[in-house]
Amino acid sequence: MSKLSITSILKLKSGYDIPALGYGVYQTPAAEAESVTTHAIKSGYRHVDSATVYRNEQPSASGMLAAGIPRSELFFTSKVPPKDISYTAAKKCVDKSLEVTGLDYIDLYLLHAPYGGKEGRLGAWKALVEAVDAGKVRSIGVSNYGVHHLEELEKWQQEQKSKKEAGLLSVNQIELHPWLARPDIVKWCQERNVVLEAYSPLVRATRNEDPLLKPLVKKHGKTSTQILLRWGLQKGFVILPKSVTPTRIEENKELYDFELDAEDMKSLETGVYEPCAWDPTVAELES
Repeated sequence: MSKLSITSILKLKSGYDIPALGYGVYQTPAAEAESVTTHAIKSGYRHVDSATVYRNEQPSASGMLAAGIPRSELFFTSKVPPKDISYTAAKKCVDKSLEVTGLDYIDLYLLHAPYGGKEGRLGAWKALVEAVDAGKVRSIGVSNYGVHHLEELEKWQQEQKSKKEAGLLSVNQIELHPWLARPDIVKWCQERNVVLEAYSPLVRATRNEDPLLKPLVKKHGKTSTQILLRWGLQKGFVILPKSVTPTRIEENKELYDFELDAEDMKSLETGVYEPCAWDPTVAELES
């Protein structure tokens, strides 16, 4: 494993780089989003993960830019909301995101959930492919896709006349942590060089006192949240911790002065399936 640092990046299928450490703004109130995002960027983060349903795209993007870092070094993500998974709605969604953020392009645009039925999902994907062709978006992907959803998309891509029409699946953003390691989805994505982004990597603070983490906290002199985030990085995931507390934002990036050894990583293999958030990965294809 190459040495990880706050500047570590992963190469997307699109050819663009994605920072391995992201700053999530889920449930961040719009009134706070600008200042906390600026703080995150000034603290060393270069990647902001937003979504239309978060209702904070504009202040998050403004906060990101306000830190004074060149746009070319920053990475901004948004998502087509679950209720808009269709061709027409997704096209409008991308244009609206560009309008409200004032950005010239969006680095990564995802389908937020595998809803809308087959026609809706594939239509929305086609809209994202066209957004890439138009220069509005650089990379595209999905979120909360289970293997059956991914295989549906892959089959459609293989049926297209060209790779350009099929589009490049760069990312699948799903809930990932030691209590939800999702080996089936992870294996499918890694075999195809699809980058996995881990949301809720801190298990919504429900595991901070978990007996599984205590020996590692003691061994490494780190907090339980830092142990969990380091686990995600060493798994090869992009991690998306979220916090509106400046000291926590800083704590969540202090991940590069220790390493979990093979025994540590093995101890975090729980084998359980315990989501702390919603779980659309198991939704039927008809959903």
